Amino acid sequence: MVFILGVNFPERNLKSLESFFGIGPNVSARLLARFHIHPQAKVSELANPQVLDITAALSEMKIENDLRRQVLDNIKRLRDTGTYRGRRHALGLPVRGQNTRNQIKTAVRKNQVERRL
Repeated sequence: MVFILGVNFPERNLKSLESFFGIGPNVSARLLARFHIHPQAKVSELANPQVLDITAALSEMKIENDLRRQVLDNIKRLRDTGTYRGRRHALGLPVRGQNTRNQIKTAVRKNQVERRL
């Protein structure tokens, strides 16, 4: 069992880095390439210095609660300034120019899931 940033990772591959909020496939691949780790390597096969390097790199990045807080602050700023995007967020409507015809229920549901943490 390996601990990275206080999260316990069992015998899975390093795709488990993507379980952190804010780390996708591209960032994960860049981290693995930076520390010369094969993408198919298991977490249990990593040496202790490699785990410490990954942990140090992740601690420098803005992930999990810090990133969630930043996203919510950005949305709050848009609402407070009264921009078009802020009003769309407040109403729970699509923000990025999608049509609302026949899709309003899906759009509202998706907006609620993403914004209410």
